[in-house]
Amino acid sequence: MGQGATHDSWSAGDSYDAYMGRWSRQVAMRFLDWLDMPRGRDWLDLGCGTGALSAAVLARAVPASVLGVDPSAGFVDHASATIDDQRARFAVGDAASLPVDGRSVDVAVSGLVLNFIPDRPGALAALARAVRPGSTVAGYVWDYPGQGMGMISAFWREAAKLDTRAGDLDEARRFPHATRATLLQDFADAGLDGAESAAIEIETVFDDFDAYWRPFTLGTGPAPGYLASLPGPQAEQLRDAVKAALGDGPITMTARAWAVRAPVAG
Repeated sequence: MGQGATHDSWSAGDSYDAYMGRWSRQVAMRFLDWLDMPRGRDWLDLGCGTGALSAAVLARAVPASVLGVDPSAGFVDHASATIDDQRARFAVGDAASLPVDGRSVDVAVSGLVLNFIPDRPGALAALARAVRPGSTVAGYVWDYPGQGMGMISAFWREAAKLDTRAGDLDEARRFPHATRATLLQDFADAGLDGAESAAIEIETVFDDFDAYWRPFTLGTGPAPGYLASLPGPQAEQLRDAVKAALGDGPITMTARAWAVRAPVAG
């Protein structure tokens, strides 16, 4: 997933899935409903992570095949082990080394990963080269600058009050380009004309504060990686501060992603 901050950690698929998996799966389903592609297509999923979008494609889009690609061997192993479908395969790679021939897939997508790629137009152009003429390139990212991932924003707000360095690790500051306007420009810069966008929203719901907090303790992802770096007393102080801000629960917050799609000219 490129462009990692000091405390990013992307090796443990099980931990990351517990942290973000259920929300990634929900937004993936809504993204596919918006994309509304015909059945029987060959799909490429760049930055597949633990397989949330690939699994959604298999369940919702009725594809002929899905190839998930991710630079993390741990994530690829997790996806391969948990997604048992003959139409799917997973491989280690990135936009610069896609394991596909040119013009060989019908739909190329990237879910919740473009913000981590330094050369987003370059990655999108690579996806465009992989698809057949008249096909589609699409992707989506969390709206970090617009506080569109409330569960994470709540963590960083309190962390920054206790540690001035924490503010620089907040995804809202690290990914100012994760906006509708910038994504549309990225598609244009990749030579993908006629792009259109949409906001996709879900609710992140936790039965109580412990259900909210536990995924942050698993060490995978920017916020969990930061928490793991803290000495025990500081980690406990941060937990108490976040709990004071959010309460005992239930806790419900909105999550919003920006989605963009564009046709590939013949």
